[in-house]
This record gives sequence, C-alpha cells and structure tokens, in this order.
Amino acid sequence: MKTERIILGIDPGTTVMGFGMIKVTGNQLQLILMDELILNKYDSHSLRLKKIFERTLQLIDEFHPDELAIEAPFFGKNVQSMLKLGRAQGVAMAAGLYREVPITEYLPKKVKMAVTGNGNASKEQVAAMLKRLLNISILPTKLDATDGLAVAVCHHFNYKNTMAGTKKSYGSWKSFISNNPDKIS
Repeated sequence: MKTERIILGIDPGTTVMGFGMIKVTGNQLQLILMDELILNKYDSHSLRLKKIFERTLQLIDEFHPDELAIEAPFFGKNVQSMLKLGRAQGVAMAAGLYREVPITEYLPKKVKMAVTGNGNASKEQVAAMLKRLLNISILPTKLDATDGLAVAVCHHFNYKNTMAGTKKSYGSWKSFISNNPDKIS
C-alpha cells in the first residue's frame, strides 16, 4: 500500500469553486494548497463550466493527486440552482475521469461530520477545525476554499471505507457508468 498520497478536494459551485489539496504521509496531514476559482465574473454558464474543467485539469496536471474527493450536491428547493450545481460537479468529475484520477463523492453533512464531529457544523466551525488540524496560520476570508479543503480531509478520514468499497468511487468512465446505469438514457 502506498504510504504517501495526495488528495484534491473540491467544493463545486457556479459562482465560486473552492478547492484544497493535502499530502498524507502515514497519518500526518500537510496542506499543499487551498484556493478558490471565482466564476461570477463570467456571464455565460457554459464558460463557467469550461473554467471549472480547465482549472481542475490544471490542478491535476500540476500536482498529480492520487485521488479526487468532491462534495455531492445537496437537495434544495430551487431546481435551477441544483441543476447548475450538478453540472459544476459533473465537469469537475469529468476532468478527474479524463486524467484517470479516482473520484469519491461526499455529502455535505458527511464532510462536516468527518472534520468537526458535527454534521450540522457551520462553515466557520469547519474552517477553525481545519486550521487546527493542518496548522494553518491564516484562514481565507471567504470559506469556499476551506470547504474544498474539508472534502480532501474528509476523504482521508474515510479512506479505509472507500478502499473497502463502501463509498461511491469512480476510477474511470466505465466504472462511473456501471455504478450509475440510471444516469444513462
């Protein structure tokens, strides 16, 4: 089993995509980066999706993560917002699949639970716990970057379950399709 892994975490969005990357050596976590892709400056939804795809590919090509963890869309009342968020998640996943990086999805409550022990924790509580876990000196003012980082940390904490096959994980288009026959028409 590999003793060192790099995990890219993504919190997809159509106005801001938060992302973070950690290096795991044994049980030691080290922050590689956390940042956000600001998308609200682009008028076209299609252009925003293109930017998400390109930035995700750029991160993969630069840092060569072993795994990609992504936050799954939550169910809300606004169907249009959910569709846009699902598209944002889909293009980030497509970039990972294009580079054959295994992908695992986590529900927002699961991410919060893994990082703070409380599935209803606030963004501020998640950020504060990440600051402690990763010895981060200064947190960003916007918390989309820490949300992406939290997904990577959640994946680390759930790694054994993922490898045992108890989490949704995709290593290729073929595995995605075989695990989601209802999404193919």
